[in-house]
Amino acid sequence: MPIRRAAVAGSWYPGSASALAAAVDRHLANTSRDVEGELVALVAPHAGLMYSGPVAAHAYRLLRGRRFDVAVLVGPSHFVGFDGVSVYRSGGFESPLGVAPIDETCAEALLAATAVIHEHAAAHAREPSLEMQLPFLQHLAPGATIVPLVMGYQTAATARALGDALATVLRGRSALLIASTDLSHYHDASTAARLDAVVIDHVARFDADGLQRALDAQPDHACGGGPTVAVMRAAKALGARDASVLQYADSGDVSGDKSAVVGYLAAAFGTFTGTAT
Repeated sequence: MPIRRAAVAGSWYPGSASALAAAVDRHLANTSRDVEGELVALVAPHAGLMYSGPVAAHAYRLLRGRRFDVAVLVGPSHFVGFDGVSVYRSGGFESPLGVAPIDETCAEALLAATAVIHEHAAAHAREPSLEMQLPFLQHLAPGATIVPLVMGYQTAATARALGDALATVLRGRSALLIASTDLSHYHDASTAARLDAVVIDHVARFDADGLQRALDAQPDHACGGGPTVAVMRAAKALGARDASVLQYADSGDVSGDKSAVVGYLAAAFGTFTGTAT
C-alpha cells in the first residue's frame, strides 16, 4: 500500500517538524507523573493538539526510558461506517516528523488471526484518530514501527474479537498498545464530567467488561469506546495487572468555554510497582 499522507497536519497540529516537536515538548514539560514497572498499553485522546495535547502528554511521557519495537494503534472511524476493523497492512503513515513504517509481519498476523480484521483503505484516508497519536509517538519512540487499526461499527463482538486477536499476535513481542479515544462530546462541563466519570471508573478498575456494558447502555460515553475495550482486554491477556488514570480534562480548560466540551483521558495499563508519582 502507498504511504498514508498526513490528513490534518497544519490544521489539527503544526505542519512543520520543528514547530510540531516544539509543541510536543511544551506539553511534555507540564507533566510529572511516572509509573515504575512494565508498560503494556496507553489510552490517549485525539482532538487537535492544542486541546488534547495537554492530556495526551501525560500518557506519552511514560515512553521515556522505555523501548518498544511496535506500537499498535487502535482508534474509531469518524467518517466511514463498516463492519469489523480495518488494518493498514503495509507502507507507512506520514507526519511532519517523517514516515512511521508499518510492521507488515504483525499486520499480516492480525489479518490471519480473526475475520473481523480486514483491509478497507477508505477508513484510513481522512481519519484523525490514529494520526493524532503520531506527534507524540514519533517524537518519543522514533524507531518504533506501527500497526494502524480503525474500528468501524463498535459492537461488543468486534471489540472482543479484536482484543483476543491482539493478545494472541502480540504475545512475546515488544509491543505497546494504544487506544485512541475522546470521551463525551458537547455537553456542558458538569454533565460531561458525570458521563466521563463512568469511563474513568471502569478504566481505573481495569474492568473492560463493565466498560462495555456502560457503552452498550450509552455509546456516547466515548467515541473510541470499542477500541478502548479491545485494548484493555488485550492488555490484561498479555499480563497487565494494574491501571493508572494519569489525567482528565476537557476542551473548556483550553478554550475557556465550558458550555459544550469534549472530555479527554490519559491512562496506562501494565504491571506497576507502587503508585504513579
